Amino acid sequence: MPYDSRIHHRRSIRLKGYNYKQPGAYFITICTNATQCIFGDVVNGQMRLNYLGHIAFDCWQKIPEHFPHVELDAFVVMPNHLHGILVITDTPVGAQHCCAPTQEKFGKPVRGSIPTVIRTYKAVVTYRINVSWKTEGQSIWQRNYYEHIGRDEKSLDNIRQYILENPLRWVDDPENPRYHPGSQDLWFDIPC
Repeated sequence: MPYDSRIHHRRSIRLKGYNYKQPGAYFITICTNATQCIFGDVVNGQMRLNYLGHIAFDCWQKIPEHFPHVELDAFVVMPNHLHGILVITDTPVGAQHCCAPTQEKFGKPVRGSIPTVIRTYKAVVTYRINVSWKTEGQSIWQRNYYEHIGRDEKSLDNIRQYILENPLRWVDDPENPRYHPGSQDLWFDIPC
Protein backbone atom coordinates (compact mmCIF):
# COMPACT_ATOMS: atom_id res chain seq x y z
CA MET A 1 0.00 0.00 0.00
CA PRO A 2 1.49 3.39 -0.95
CA TYR A 3 2.10 5.96 1.76
CA ASP A 4 -0.94 8.10 2.51
CA SER A 5 -0.47 10.81 5.16
CA ARG A 6 -4.20 10.64 6.00
CA ILE A 7 -3.95 7.03 7.20
CA HIS A 8 -0.29 6.47 8.01
CA HIS A 9 0.39 8.40 11.18
CA ARG A 10 3.80 7.23 12.38
CA ARG A 11 4.53 9.31 15.42
CA SER A 12 8.25 9.87 15.86
CA ILE A 13 9.83 9.56 19.29
CA ARG A 14 12.82 11.64 18.16
CA LEU A 15 13.27 15.15 19.52
CA LYS A 16 11.30 17.50 17.32
CA GLY A 17 13.59 19.86 15.43
CA TYR A 18 16.82 18.17 16.59
CA ASN A 19 19.55 17.60 13.99
CA TYR A 20 20.55 13.94 14.48
CA LYS A 21 23.56 14.23 12.20
CA GLN A 22 25.31 16.85 14.32
CA PRO A 23 28.38 15.82 16.33
CA GLY A 24 27.64 14.40 19.75
CA ALA A 25 27.23 11.22 21.79
CA TYR A 26 24.02 9.24 21.41
CA PHE A 27 23.00 6.47 23.84
CA ILE A 28 21.00 3.94 21.83
CA THR A 29 18.77 1.08 22.97
CA ILE A 30 17.36 -1.33 20.38
CA CYS A 31 15.00 -4.15 21.40
CA THR A 32 14.20 -7.37 19.62
CA ASN A 33 10.69 -7.93 18.33
CA ALA A 34 8.43 -8.84 21.27
CA THR A 35 11.62 -8.65 23.38
CA GLN A 36 12.37 -12.27 22.52
CA CYS A 37 15.72 -13.49 23.81
CA ILE A 38 17.46 -14.49 20.59
CA PHE A 39 21.02 -13.27 21.16
CA GLY A 40 22.14 -15.56 23.98
CA ASP A 41 21.86 -15.60 27.74
CA VAL A 42 23.41 -14.03 30.80
CA VAL A 43 25.32 -16.54 32.91
CA ASN A 44 26.74 -15.46 36.28
CA GLY A 45 26.49 -11.79 35.32
CA GLN A 46 28.23 -12.20 31.94
CA MET A 47 26.59 -12.10 28.54
CA ARG A 48 27.12 -15.30 26.54
CA LEU A 49 26.38 -14.58 22.89
CA ASN A 50 24.99 -17.31 20.69
CA TYR A 51 25.35 -17.36 16.90
CA LEU A 52 22.71 -14.65 16.38
CA GLY A 53 24.21 -12.57 19.17
CA HIS A 54 27.56 -12.65 17.39
CA ILE A 55 25.88 -11.36 14.24
CA ALA A 56 24.41 -8.42 16.20
CA PHE A 57 27.77 -7.80 17.92
CA ASP A 58 29.85 -7.99 14.72
CA CYS A 59 27.51 -5.71 12.78
CA TRP A 60 27.63 -3.12 15.58
CA GLN A 61 31.43 -3.19 15.51
CA LYS A 62 31.39 -2.56 11.75
CA ILE A 63 29.29 0.62 11.92
CA PRO A 64 32.38 2.88 11.62
CA GLU A 65 33.43 1.05 8.43
CA HIS A 66 30.19 2.14 6.78
CA PHE A 67 29.80 5.46 8.58
CA PRO A 68 33.36 6.83 9.04
CA HIS A 69 32.07 9.88 10.92
CA VAL A 70 30.72 7.59 13.69
CA GLU A 71 32.83 6.15 16.51
CA LEU A 72 31.78 3.43 18.90
CA ASP A 73 31.88 3.87 22.65
CA ALA A 74 30.66 1.38 25.26
CA PHE A 75 28.09 -1.18 24.08
CA VAL A 76 26.61 -4.52 25.09
CA VAL A 77 24.43 -7.02 23.27
CA MET A 78 21.95 -8.48 25.75
CA PRO A 79 19.60 -11.47 25.22
CA ASN A 80 16.80 -9.29 23.84
CA HIS A 81 18.25 -5.82 23.36
CA LEU A 82 21.37 -3.82 22.67
CA HIS A 83 22.71 -0.75 24.46
CA GLY A 84 25.43 1.34 22.87
CA ILE A 85 26.88 4.80 22.60
CA LEU A 86 27.51 6.14 19.11
CA VAL A 87 29.60 9.28 18.74
CA ILE A 88 29.24 11.41 15.64
CA THR A 89 32.62 13.10 15.28
CA ASP A 90 31.91 15.38 12.32
CA THR A 91 29.48 15.94 9.47
CA PRO A 92 29.44 12.98 7.06
CA VAL A 93 31.15 13.50 3.71
CA GLY A 94 28.64 14.36 1.02
CA ALA A 95 25.90 15.09 3.53
CA GLN A 96 26.47 18.83 3.75
CA HIS A 97 24.55 20.65 1.06
CA CYS A 98 23.02 24.08 1.20
CA CYS A 99 19.54 22.65 1.09
CA ALA A 100 20.17 19.21 2.65
CA PRO A 101 17.48 18.26 5.17
CA THR A 102 18.53 17.83 8.78
CA GLN A 103 15.33 16.17 9.99
CA GLU A 104 14.12 12.71 9.06
CA LYS A 105 10.70 12.41 7.47
CA PHE A 106 8.86 9.23 6.63
CA GLY A 107 10.45 7.84 3.46
CA LYS A 108 13.11 10.57 3.39
CA PRO A 109 16.17 9.52 5.42
CA VAL A 110 18.93 11.99 6.20
CA ARG A 111 22.28 10.64 5.10
CA GLY A 112 24.68 10.06 8.00
CA SER A 113 22.10 10.76 10.73
CA ILE A 114 21.64 8.55 13.78
CA PRO A 115 18.25 7.28 12.49
CA THR A 116 19.93 6.28 9.22
CA VAL A 117 22.80 4.54 11.04
CA ILE A 118 20.36 2.58 13.23
CA ARG A 119 18.04 1.75 10.32
CA THR A 120 21.03 0.41 8.36
CA TYR A 121 22.31 -1.58 11.36
CA LYS A 122 18.91 -3.17 11.99
CA ALA A 123 18.49 -4.01 8.30
CA VAL A 124 21.91 -5.68 8.03
CA VAL A 125 21.41 -7.74 11.20
CA THR A 126 17.94 -8.78 10.03
CA TYR A 127 19.24 -9.74 6.60
CA ARG A 128 22.17 -11.76 7.96
CA ILE A 129 19.98 -13.60 10.48
CA ASN A 130 17.34 -14.40 7.86
CA VAL A 131 19.99 -15.70 5.46
CA SER A 132 21.68 -17.75 8.19
CA TRP A 133 18.43 -19.35 9.37
CA LYS A 134 16.89 -19.60 5.89
CA THR A 135 13.91 -17.58 6.98
CA GLU A 136 12.30 -15.02 4.76
CA GLY A 137 11.24 -11.63 6.06
CA GLN A 138 11.44 -12.66 9.72
CA SER A 139 11.16 -9.52 11.85
CA ILE A 140 14.05 -9.33 14.31
CA TRP A 141 13.61 -5.87 15.86
CA GLN A 142 10.89 -3.79 17.42
CA ARG A 143 9.78 -1.00 15.12
CA ASN A 144 11.71 1.86 16.69
CA TYR A 145 14.62 2.43 19.06
CA TYR A 146 15.34 4.66 22.03
CA GLU A 147 18.00 7.30 22.24
CA HIS A 148 19.35 9.72 24.77
CA ILE A 149 21.66 12.52 23.76
CA GLY A 150 24.75 12.71 25.99
CA ARG A 151 24.96 16.25 27.29
CA ASP A 152 28.20 16.15 29.29
CA GLU A 153 31.03 13.82 30.35
CA LYS A 154 29.47 12.99 33.74
CA SER A 155 26.25 11.89 32.05
CA LEU A 156 28.24 9.79 29.56
CA ASP A 157 30.23 8.17 32.37
CA ASN A 158 26.96 7.19 34.09
CA ILE A 159 25.65 5.74 30.82
CA ARG A 160 28.89 3.81 30.24
CA GLN A 161 28.62 2.35 33.73
CA TYR A 162 24.98 1.42 33.11
CA ILE A 163 25.93 -0.34 29.85
CA LEU A 164 28.87 -2.24 31.34
CA GLU A 165 26.85 -3.33 34.39
CA ASN A 166 23.77 -4.32 32.39
CA PRO A 167 24.57 -8.07 32.40
CA LEU A 168 25.04 -7.96 36.19
CA ARG A 169 21.51 -6.56 36.59
CA TRP A 170 19.86 -8.97 34.12
CA VAL A 171 18.40 -11.16 36.84
CA ASP A 172 16.36 -8.14 38.07
CA ASP A 173 15.63 -6.64 34.63
CA PRO A 174 11.90 -6.34 33.82
CA GLU A 175 12.78 -7.25 30.20
CA ASN A 176 14.08 -10.61 31.44
CA PRO A 177 11.48 -13.16 30.30
CA ARG A 178 11.77 -15.03 33.60
CA TYR A 179 9.41 -12.32 34.89
CA HIS A 180 6.84 -13.45 32.31
CA PRO A 181 7.14 -17.26 32.06
CA GLY A 182 5.46 -18.81 29.04
CA SER A 183 4.75 -15.44 27.45
CA GLN A 184 7.05 -15.88 24.46
CA ASP A 185 6.78 -18.11 21.43
CA LEU A 186 10.19 -18.99 20.03
CA TRP A 187 10.87 -17.97 16.45
CA PHE A 188 14.19 -19.78 16.13
CA ASP A 189 15.64 -22.96 17.53
CA ILE A 190 18.89 -21.34 18.61
CA PRO A 191 21.90 -23.35 19.71
CA CYS A 192 23.88 -21.70 22.49
